[in-house]
Amino acid sequence: MIHFALRRAQNIHWQAVDIHKQSRSAQKSQKACVLWFTGLSGAGKSTIANLVEKKLFAMNRHTYLLDGDNVRHGLNRDLGFTDVDRVENIRRVGEVSKLMVDAGLIVLTAFISPFRAERQMVRELLESGEFLEVYVETPLAVAESRDVKGLYKKARKGEIKNFTGIDSPYEAPENPDIRIETTKLSAEEAAEQIVEKLEELGMLRAAS
Repeated sequence: MIHFALRRAQNIHWQAVDIHKQSRSAQKSQKACVLWFTGLSGAGKSTIANLVEKKLFAMNRHTYLLDGDNVRHGLNRDLGFTDVDRVENIRRVGEVSKLMVDAGLIVLTAFISPFRAERQMVRELLESGEFLEVYVETPLAVAESRDVKGLYKKARKGEIKNFTGIDSPYEAPENPDIRIETTKLSAEEAAEQIVEKLEELGMLRAAS
């Protein structure tokens, strides 16, 4: 068996640069952060995140949306859906999100990210106030009734293994920064509520 550390390269050092995160954020008249959308498959994470980004774009804010399915087509195409692969999937996305925050962007991510520990891991990569956990709360029965992609049906038949909510657990956030109850709000209303929260927190203006 081969054992190796996560960091395999040796003799590397952090290179200091002159333009920093605060300058990049100020240039964009916003505070860089990550909006981390989490919830079951079919909860509406991607739909709501997309609407939020459209609203922010219309407000001339600088954003980038990282979607779970899209990332698995490229950066994480080598990963499956075992617990270990799910954690590595989120670790990579967390590191990419950190780089984008350093670029001064408001980053939106739409990932099931089923484990509290992995979401906490990403939070700890960032500075205080830069990680906002958005729990798109949808009962399993409701998410399964939507089943837009037909994944729950396949999971129930045993055609998909390690499917969150069926044969793999989902650990709901205990104290999310933003809670969206999709049985009470439309996607448009949810997006508006999130933008209002960003305004309330002062994320849509440059630091004074």
